[in-house]
Amino acid sequence: MAELTTKIKIYLDKNNIDSENFLNHVELQDDMVDGVSNPYIKKWNLEINQPTENQLQELETEANKFETNNTIIDTRKKLYGSWEKQLEEINEQGIDAWKERIAQIKADNPKES
Repeated sequence: MAELTTKIKIYLDKNNIDSENFLNHVELQDDMVDGVSNPYIKKWNLEINQPTENQLQELETEANKFETNNTIIDTRKKLYGSWEKQLEEINEQGIDAWKERIAQIKADNPKES
């Protein structure tokens, strides 16, 4: 299940609102019930209507894909190494070897489309 914050950011994006506004104008709360997380929107201070539960639920698939792809991107970045390390690799092994390694990392860690 996707995070509520991810669904809200997608909702804002679909309504042409910069998601940075989310940090300043939306307050979330989580009243754990029997150890189960139950986050919800406590305050909504944006110029568009607060999304309904149904609207947020409709964004579940898209939000899951977004979160999965971000995890894959983070994995790729770790495997790529720093830009300094990559530059050194290019210098020592050549651009073609570097391209091949990067392509293999992408093939081993494909993003959802």
